This record gives sequence, structure tokens and C-alpha cells, in this order.
Amino acid sequence: MAFKTIHIMKIESSKIVNIIGFPIDLGADRRGVDMGPSALRIAGLREKLERLGYRIVDQGDIFIQIMEKQKVTDPKLKYLNEILKTSRILANRVERVLEKGHFPLCLGGDHSMALGSIAGISSYCKKHRLKLGVVWVDAHTDMNTDVTSPSGNIHGMPLAASLGIGNDKLVNFYGFAPKLKPENCALIGIRSVDTLEKLNIKRLNLPVYTMTDIDRLGIHRIIVKILKQFKEKVDHLHVSFDLDCVDPSVAPGVGTPVSGGLSYREAHLLMESIAECGCMSSLEITEVNPILDDKNKSAIFATDLISSSMGQRIL
Repeated sequence: MAFKTIHIMKIESSKIVNIIGFPIDLGADRRGVDMGPSALRIAGLREKLERLGYRIVDQGDIFIQIMEKQKVTDPKLKYLNEILKTSRILANRVERVLEKGHFPLCLGGDHSMALGSIAGISSYCKKHRLKLGVVWVDAHTDMNTDVTSPSGNIHGMPLAASLGIGNDKLVNFYGFAPKLKPENCALIGIRSVDTLEKLNIKRLNLPVYTMTDIDRLGIHRIIVKILKQFKEKVDHLHVSFDLDCVDPSVAPGVGTPVSGGLSYREAHLLMESIAECGCMSSLEITEVNPILDDKNKSAIFATDLISSSMGQRIL
């Protein structure tokens, strides 16, 4: 079965891209990722996409209350109420963008953003009887729950919650669960997994491609295999790209850097392959942290990756 939504969702030169900023840093302990959306804009995101022929509608940033004005009521689910409140706004905006036939491009913020983005996309797919597939590119699996997480940081829980595992408030967020089936999900670039988190991954038999797999097989072979499988079973492909999937030598300005990640060219080849498929229907970029960056190097790299996923080529 081919992607049912390609005729309306495939990114084309005339496609309208709606940028939604979600400057959240409540999901993590390290500060600074709330400035990620601004850093990406300063890095020329809009101009780069316009040069590729896209019409850009920048919806600005969703307002999120800062940590200093909040209290942690549950150390196992830090800042839960504000994350749920703002994630609902994000989910609604993403869903409305899709209803218009536009392409949602979400800028984070930490990866707890995926709780809202995937919920909105899944709700849209559910209403239109479409099967959602997610390519999760990250150094981490984000498959923790309030029971398994050593930190209580919700940015380590959004994929688990989307798959129906974890605290009821996260799992049933936006009124239904699960948002995504394990067999319609693929994780790429994984190299840092908590001990108890591994049990959740094995429980669902998640398709995970670690950096060891990438070293052995090559990124091109892996992404081509994933996209071929997805073409046969899903209708809407969402790409959730955490910049810490890339090696810190290439992108130092990320929320949780882990050595041994994707190289500059591996990251671009991954995104170029997704563009060649013509099947990406939504995209989010997370964990850009200007405080840890060098002259906005990481944000510039991230905007180039976005451009690669939307058709930019060397020749």
C-alpha cells in the first residue's frame, strides 16, 4: 500500500510550511533549550526554505511558563501540569495545520515537545483513518516512565507515552491512547539507554537501530529499509529529530550531548533520503541549546538538515 496522503501531504515546491515554536525546557534539568526556536530562526531557517520554493507561515512561539514561576509537585514527573497544558496547545495547532493541508514544522525546545506534536498528528490521522508512522532520530529512546526514569524528566518519556506506556496522564493525554503502534515506529542513532528503560523497549519489541547498527550496515541502507517498510504500511510519516543524535563534534549545542553520534554527512544523507522518498508529512527538531553552542553552529547545522529533508541538494 502506497502512502495514501502523498497526493496532499507530500512536500512540494508550492507547499505551505507552518513553523510552530515550542520553547520548552521543563522536560529537562539543563537549561537553554527554550532558546532553540529563536536560534533556528536566527540561523536563517525561513530564508533557506523560501529559497527552495516553500511558502512560510511562522506562527511564532507558544507561551510556556518558566521554571522559576513553578513548583515541582511530583519529582517523578517534573513540571507535569505545565507540560500537559502547553502540549495540548501544540497538539491543537499541529492538528489544525494538517487540516488545512499544510506542513507542520515544529521547533523545540526539549524532546517532551513530541508529546504534543505526535498527539496532534495522531488525532488528525485517526479522524481521517490514516496510519501514522514515526521515524525517531535520537541518541536516546525516550522510553522511560515515571517508574523507570532515574531523573523524573519528562523529555525522556514522550515516545513511551505515545506508545501507551507510563503515567495515565501522559498516556491518555489529548483524550486517547495509544497514539502510535510499535511496529509503525523506527528509532535511529540510539546510543544511550537507561537500564530499566531497556525493559520497556523489549516489551514492545521496538525497531531500534543503534549506532553500532549504523557502523555495521551504513545509514543509507538502514533508512532505505525503513522507508520501504513504511511505504507498505503507513500513510503519514512524521520525523522527530533530536539534534543530539549527531556527534557533539558536529553539533555541540544540544541539551544532552552523547559522544559517538552521526557524522555530518551521515545526518545529511539520512535527511536527503527521506526527502527522496517524498513521504514526510511533518517534522520536528528538538534539543538545540544555544548556551552550549559555538556561534550558533549547531542551529545553522540543524537548519541545513531541515533543508536537506525538504529537497536541498549539492547539485
